[in-house]
Amino acid sequence: MNTVLVIVALATVATAAAAMSRPSLLNCVLLLTVSWTGIAAFYLWAGAEFAAFAQVLIYVGAISMALMFAVLLTRRTRSDFPPARASGSRAAYAILAGAAVAAVLLAAVARSSVAAAPAPGPASTVRQLGVQLMGPHAAALLVVGVLLTVALIGAVVLAAGAGPARPEGTR
Repeated sequence: MNTVLVIVALATVATAAAAMSRPSLLNCVLLLTVSWTGIAAFYLWAGAEFAAFAQVLIYVGAISMALMFAVLLTRRTRSDFPPARASGSRAAYAILAGAAVAAVLLAAVARSSVAAAPAPGPASTVRQLGVQLMGPHAAALLVVGVLLTVALIGAVVLAAGAGPARPEGTR
């Protein structure tokens, strides 16, 4: 096994686990960004350059920024939420759910390694995809961009709220 692959895997899993255990939401978002970068490194290692660049652009760039805006604009603290009750049954359900997911993933990997390789699909390059997106599908790409921008502005307006009430006659 490649040592670089093992290091990237350990860093990805460690930052994801650290993100789940941190009390600060901002730290969680930053750690998830590092974890998503590790997943992009896996894509590069596997030879899927387009998927790696899409991972960096979408998850590391766009989604992490949207999460950071959401965390910073909501201004909620831990004192706003009721204290969580620690219960043994909740931990048992979490372990049971994790074991079920691991079993399904292991069964899928075992089945895919036994099955015959599928016929190769049509080979397309990143250049061909870019020509298609900037040619006949340019209007659709612009509409999706405008729709996502409007959704982000709407989310910021909803997160900001009305603000504190001001007395009449003051600006």
